Amino acid sequence: MTDIRPFTLDIAQPHLDDLNRRIAQTRWPEAETVDDWSQGTPLAALKDLAGYWRKDYDWRRCEAGLNALGQWITEIDGLDIHFLHVRSPHPAAMPLVITHGWPGSVIEFMGVIEQLADPVKFGGRAEDAFHVVAPSLPGFGFSGKPAHKGWGVERIARAWGQLMTRLGYSRWVAQGGDWGSAVTTAIGVQHVPGCVGIHLNMPIGRPGPENLANPEPDELKALAALKHYQDWDSGYSKQQQTRPQTVGYGLVDSPVGLAGWIFEKMWAWTDNAGSPYDALSRDQILDNIMLYWLPGTGASSARLYWESFASFAPHEIALPVAVSAFPKEILPTPRKWAERNFKRLVHWRTLEKGGHFAAWEQPEVFVNELRTAFALMR
Repeated sequence: MTDIRPFTLDIAQPHLDDLNRRIAQTRWPEAETVDDWSQGTPLAALKDLAGYWRKDYDWRRCEAGLNALGQWITEIDGLDIHFLHVRSPHPAAMPLVITHGWPGSVIEFMGVIEQLADPVKFGGRAEDAFHVVAPSLPGFGFSGKPAHKGWGVERIARAWGQLMTRLGYSRWVAQGGDWGSAVTTAIGVQHVPGCVGIHLNMPIGRPGPENLANPEPDELKALAALKHYQDWDSGYSKQQQTRPQTVGYGLVDSPVGLAGWIFEKMWAWTDNAGSPYDALSRDQILDNIMLYWLPGTGASSARLYWESFASFAPHEIALPVAVSAFPKEILPTPRKWAERNFKRLVHWRTLEKGGHFAAWEQPEVFVNELRTAFALMR
């Protein structure tokens, strides 16, 4: 099947009532024995978020926002792929496919899509416009859940190429961070037909022996971040990489368990002064969690780690590459590490603010970076 079907979200009220019932019946653990986040999501913080979720959060607002942008489903390689698609009113717009990661979703892009598609409306220039395509990764959001192994990032990259062709785009660019970075890198490595360049906000690079022997300040920072990630921040990854099915039972059954699993990354991976709410609002965080809770993707999204964690490795890319380096990225890559594999590095900028969720945390900066970077590839 190659048809593109409109998709309208209209979650039946009993599903929302069931969510509220499950939150109300949560069996809570005792509090952590520290006064910070070092043991994970603190009890008081999660109780506060869950209370807001049950009593004040408005899913219908989020639902209406997604429907207003325009949602679609198409089957690619036997799997339904959900995507947002916003065509620019400017005929010379550049087609762009933009890919989220874990524990994110297309919610990350809600604050940038309209600016990218219609810059004139926001005081920009028509020549910077994009036709924006934002797919949900297989097993995430409202995309289908793979029933068989094999949906790794290389296959997803090829599927995105089919999606862009199906939408009538013969020449396009790609962007991504986190798993979106891995997929976008795979687009570049495989030189997926139609793609003329990529932008990454989480490039992957590795130090050479000479870097380890005499590291410069940005390399020392990157090495320290890698050690911190391996020692204190990668337990979720190892679990999802090795036993996604096991962790999936709790994530699909318990909304508070799911929220605790994801909320901690909103604290650990954003540019904040101690609270996730320094970077993201409660509504933003819960909108994103709902795209895991409603379709029950706790196991299927985790399974991407089992499929493709080894794909987070440096790869040589011949296409033009642009990079935006945000200061609180969890695994920063110094430019000299990236240059080994990006043979045509046309843009690199180190930003002053922002973390792992670049588009979500710093929408204005992110939009400007894409306009600047892709102007070099039009």
